[in-house]
Amino acid sequence: MVVAVLLLLLAPIVQLLKYSLSIGTILMLIPSIFIGYLFVSTYYEIGNGVLRVKSGFLVNRSIPIRSITKLEATKNPISAPATSFDRLEVFYNKYESVIISPKGKRAFIGHLKQLNPQIQDNTGL
Repeated sequence: MVVAVLLLLLAPIVQLLKYSLSIGTILMLIPSIFIGYLFVSTYYEIGNGVLRVKSGFLVNRSIPIRSITKLEATKNPISAPATSFDRLEVFYNKYESVIISPKGKRAFIGHLKQLNPQIQDNTGL
């Protein structure tokens, strides 16, 4: 995934160096910068009884850990605040969920379960 993002960011720069400034280079550069921004600004925090999911200016959710009911492993490619396809789906409240991709999944799940032992862990980790 990191390689794909780097290639996405480098392609417009190579075009710029090769062909000078053109509309094609600009059209490639804008989405590349946006995707790179989302990639580096995506993070998850656990604190004060809340799981905070942040991804750029698009996603900023605060999920009370007590409202989390279930965790499942998923490789669903749906658009989500996740920087990998090796993901966790966090179910909370009655019908809501968010797909995330924390780096240390076992530690992340353990921390959530420590704060809310009622969480059903269907990840198989």
